[in-house]
Amino acid sequence: MQEPIYYAKEAVDMMMRKFAAADLPPKGQFHYHQGVFLSGVYQTYLLCKEEKYIQYIKDWVDAMMDEHGNIYKYDKGQMDDIQPGILLYPLYRIYGEEKYKNALKELLAVMKAYPTNKEGGFWHKEEFADQMWLDGLYMGGPICAEYAKTFDAPEFFDLVTKQVCLMEEKTKDGKTGLFYHAYDSRKEAEWADKETGCSKEFWGRSLGWVPVAILDDLDFLPKEHEGYEELCRIVTELLKAICNYQSEEGRWYQVVDKGGEPGNWLENSCTCLFVAAICKAVQKGILEEEYLENAKKAYAAVIRSLTWQGEDIQIGNICIGTAVGDYAYYCEREKCTNDLHGVGAFLLMCAQLQRIQERK
Repeated sequence: MQEPIYYAKEAVDMMMRKFAAADLPPKGQFHYHQGVFLSGVYQTYLLCKEEKYIQYIKDWVDAMMDEHGNIYKYDKGQMDDIQPGILLYPLYRIYGEEKYKNALKELLAVMKAYPTNKEGGFWHKEEFADQMWLDGLYMGGPICAEYAKTFDAPEFFDLVTKQVCLMEEKTKDGKTGLFYHAYDSRKEAEWADKETGCSKEFWGRSLGWVPVAILDDLDFLPKEHEGYEELCRIVTELLKAICNYQSEEGRWYQVVDKGGEPGNWLENSCTCLFVAAICKAVQKGILEEEYLENAKKAYAAVIRSLTWQGEDIQIGNICIGTAVGDYAYYCEREKCTNDLHGVGAFLLMCAQLQRIQERK
């Protein structure tokens, strides 16, 4: 087994051979599929400093906007199309082009006016009015937290902490400590419990977004902020709960708490996100070192699951994009290979584990 950075570079190089930057799917749209993958590319760049990686990110972002920073195609009614904005921060720092700052201002204006339900929680999408999905913490949180620090806009720190705390309040299950995939404040959605408003299952990748997002928020949230310790508590409690459901093989199941039940399967993208979060939480000193054993076991299991086609690494057992549903719905979702969700999560895992290995 090689070092994590080896597998990360193999994955990025494979995707760069497969897609010109501007052709990353969905082609022409500023969307989180590319944003998650390129976030992983950026983490790989930080470790190896190979210029081709930051250039690839720049090439994609530049293809999505004009010289003034006007984004050609994105949907202001869904946070999925806000998330790639996190790529603008390193590009602005490295290249200093005003268009990146202008685009950030536009995206954060959208977030400031983004619709909320009666409790103050962000809608996940305009078409799903009053529904909060776990995914939204990743799509809308880190971009706001970094904006708050970069441009001295502390109101966004308050916004971020409110959304995390509200998500815990509305979706956390008291018995398992896990968060349900979604919450409907109207309690009218087909999947919503009529008493709690929560969906019925703990879907792996949605759970994975939560600790990854909170830990990214904590990179920027001042320790003296009133929400800092609360976010630390939430993320450590959630990660410990998640570790209770790790399979003997090492990975986590598509429906996290129902390992071994008919139809359920070991899913790589959620496993990668959990590993990335565990490693980062340990590095921050908010999760005990002993949990690295869970991360290393899971990493080894993901690596064992990889295959190769010639020189191309194959990252399989990735759930395609998924809405909210019941147990059968999640279990029957299509598995894909080298999907941007999965490669992005894989890169985040490799980067965080590499940092653990490089600690003095």
